[in-house]
Amino acid sequence: MNKEMIVSSNGHETIVAILEDDLVAEVFVERERQRGVVGNVYKGRVSKVLPGMQSSFIDIGLERDGFLYVADVIDTLEEFDRLEADEGDSRADGQRDRDGSTGSPSPRAEPRGDKPQQKIEELLREGQEILVQVVKEPLGTKGARLTSHVTMAGRFLVFMPTVDHVGVSRKIESRDERSRLRGIVREFREQRGFTGGVIIRTAASGRPKEDIVSDLEAFHKIWTEMRQKTESSRAPAVVYREASLVSKLLRDLLTEEYQAIRIDNAVEYQRVMELVERIMPSLGPKVKLYSKAYPIFDEYGVQAEIDKALKSKVWLKSGGSIVINQTEALVAIDVNTGRYVGKKSAGRLEDTIVKTNLEAVKEIVRQIRLRDLGGIIVLDFIDMEEKKNRQKVLQAVEQELKKDRSPSKALQVSDFGLIIITRKRVKQSLERVLTEPCPYCSGSGVIKSSSTICYEILSEVRKIGPDLNGHRLVLRVNPDIARALKEEEAAVLKDLKQSIGKDVTVKADVQLHHEQFDVMAV
Repeated sequence: MNKEMIVSSNGHETIVAILEDDLVAEVFVERERQRGVVGNVYKGRVSKVLPGMQSSFIDIGLERDGFLYVADVIDTLEEFDRLEADEGDSRADGQRDRDGSTGSPSPRAEPRGDKPQQKIEELLREGQEILVQVVKEPLGTKGARLTSHVTMAGRFLVFMPTVDHVGVSRKIESRDERSRLRGIVREFREQRGFTGGVIIRTAASGRPKEDIVSDLEAFHKIWTEMRQKTESSRAPAVVYREASLVSKLLRDLLTEEYQAIRIDNAVEYQRVMELVERIMPSLGPKVKLYSKAYPIFDEYGVQAEIDKALKSKVWLKSGGSIVINQTEALVAIDVNTGRYVGKKSAGRLEDTIVKTNLEAVKEIVRQIRLRDLGGIIVLDFIDMEEKKNRQKVLQAVEQELKKDRSPSKALQVSDFGLIIITRKRVKQSLERVLTEPCPYCSGSGVIKSSSTICYEILSEVRKIGPDLNGHRLVLRVNPDIARALKEEEAAVLKDLKQSIGKDVTVKADVQLHHEQFDVMAV
């Protein structure tokens, strides 16, 4: 698979698109004013302890307090064992890499069997200061998910300042290589008085000593600065801020598969060149500065794909379509044949349906990745009669999901065409980042009709009629409602006049919401 990374930065916003075989597969957005907080480390203060939920709320200086579960306070050894097993890769967005490793700490690790479980009220008290790291962005009304087990990912190592141990990814099977890498880390620790745990990642296998030491020196510098900030700052305060979006993506995604890294900002280009030269010099010639006046996203078709990703309907090449609807609880994706009716010689209707469903599978998974949809995703394929065809579609979904770095699982739950995908969600979807709820419908997608508003006005006037004491009535309404009262709902205006026995003045006000109206006696 040929990959490209397209980076567009204007100083206020950075958007990165990952292209796979010339198709936009993933989009990442970072705004300086609204930078994500996953990976950031804070000196926080316990604002509330909840024994009933075995959790606590921590004030870290954000809009909402973060959430810290008891297992994320006490299970240091359990967390280390898990990280050593899967090398503790911290992905750019906390998601799973294609090799199955994951970086964000286990949300609710079970306590070790030989160790009694402690209670949150025995570990924390209100007003206590604590060092915590964000593992999940605030979503909706929920605050950030926190852990006290700080981890920092480098290219070849993961640093864990709360654990004093050196581990090696179990995916490095060579005993000699494991010993060599462990020796490099231990030598550095002894010479520099370096404390804290280190997990040696799979990517370190075969790398020269200089690469490993480079990561160690970077960690040593970061941890020294963090301790100084922790000692000198009053809670809540940020003591470590995660690297920029582009740096994280290069650190975690860059491989020889990338044919080009194109950047339209000279300052960002220089930063990328320096980082690439340090972590993967062979890709240096593939970093390109885009200098045309034509926007880079328009040049490579990225903007058009982003625009499509903000719409509910996506057309398939065959003429069929998929419709994507997001709710608070889940995402529903419906498959339609649309204009596709098959070829005249195609034979049975079932063949046409299966072809449409299989085509839809690839686009659905691409849209899930592109839009960064998460949680429960319900796929409603066109009904298929034959079990073998339903199985074929499920297998296609599972195959396409292998391209996804985020942990996901597909389950067939219907005898006709319903498949449920569960996908880890660690940040807001593309739609939530780039859009905001409609001020008219507040995200519902509908508003009351003009006729409905006219009838509501009639009901309100009849309710207050006895209290008017012979006064005239002035209605202040949206221009659409004013027009309706004079045209198709003129009978309503006539009833209004009859019900109060006085004339009614209708005033149009463009400042009023479509559903808002004022009834005034004069």
